[in-house]
Amino acid sequence: MQAAAAASSHSPSGTNLRSLNPLFRSNPVILIPRYHPTVVKCMKSRSSSSSSGGSNPGGVGATRADWQSSCAILAGKVAVVSQQQETEKSGNSNLSAVNGHRTLDLVPLPKPLSITDFSPAPMHGSQLRVAYQGVPGAYSEAAAGKAYPNCEAIPCDQFEVAFQAVELWLADRAVLPVENSLGGSIHRNYDLLLRHRLHIVGEVQLPVHHCLLALPGVRTDYLSRVISHPQALAQCEHTLTKLGLNVAREAVDDTAGAAEFVSNNGLRDTAAIASARAAELYGLQILADGIQDDSGNVTRFVMLAREPIVPRTDRPFKTSIVFAHDKGTSVLFKVLSAFAFRNISLTKIESRPHRNRPIRLVDDANVGTAKHFEYMFYVDFEASMAETRAQNALAEVQEFTSFLRVLGSYPMDMTPWSPPRD
Repeated sequence: MQAAAAASSHSPSGTNLRSLNPLFRSNPVILIPRYHPTVVKCMKSRSSSSSSGGSNPGGVGATRADWQSSCAILAGKVAVVSQQQETEKSGNSNLSAVNGHRTLDLVPLPKPLSITDFSPAPMHGSQLRVAYQGVPGAYSEAAAGKAYPNCEAIPCDQFEVAFQAVELWLADRAVLPVENSLGGSIHRNYDLLLRHRLHIVGEVQLPVHHCLLALPGVRTDYLSRVISHPQALAQCEHTLTKLGLNVAREAVDDTAGAAEFVSNNGLRDTAAIASARAAELYGLQILADGIQDDSGNVTRFVMLAREPIVPRTDRPFKTSIVFAHDKGTSVLFKVLSAFAFRNISLTKIESRPHRNRPIRLVDDANVGTAKHFEYMFYVDFEASMAETRAQNALAEVQEFTSFLRVLGSYPMDMTPWSPPRD
């Protein structure tokens, strides 16, 4: 295809076309499969006359215009006439003519692959299956939509199911909460981060706007209990008291699940704390809007994938690690100093019991045997693993720890947000 295209280009007067392309010098006759013999004959005739330096007034392609027209046909620059095959089969010799040459059933040559032929990367979040814990209407679903717009959100009944969905290729990503500005850390997901081998590839912060939902026609004085996720109940404790709801609080798996439970069971004595979207999905009315105790109620979610992303330095990055040491908490100061010395800001420190070895024994002849809890330490710091200072800090941390794992180095969520309306 490239050789034919080169031959079809216009050359300066007196220039030998064969000298412009080494393919013509080494292969004076180029056979093109499934092309009409007249075209091949044209190339042979022109090649022989050009190599001998003479002219061929009586042959096909004797003039320069004929030669260029033939090359144009070879390059696929002539439209294929759909009726030519039928004409050939019927024996009709009235073939279409292009530039004075008859053409038959031109088949374009295969086009070489180029970089533009590869499918482009999908738009951010499109065509991705994203797992989240809960049912439609949950805040985790909203976080998945913010992290990956236009994604296919997949509800999971447990946090661990969301992890497994990504590991088993049932989902491409998982978006799970790790901490709330009022309720603190979601410890279950910190434990699962260590148990599973997924990587943190991003974070998203979602303002939480709680509503008190009930069946249509139900008033607050009808209620005997309020159900929701434990975090949501804790985040609305004072407001519920101000509303005069001295009723039982019962914890369920998630906020939207509480709304679904009230709706499906027709519970007129029970209200749910969930989002306004959950009220719309499950046909509930909003008894009270914005019942969180603090208008600055924000939940931080992490985005998980099977493979890590390549750290960069052109935008703010955050790195999450987990470590432990045989000597307990005595090395914590040394670890923190490794970051402070390099002016790396820490955004979170979380300790969790060491499940494999929860108790450490210290023998002392004078006071007997001392027992200490063993911990795993989770640390988030504002630096990319592509930065030398972060690499040097972790190299120093590794000297003081018996276990160190990088959970992910990922872009920080820098999107602005407004506090929910009161």
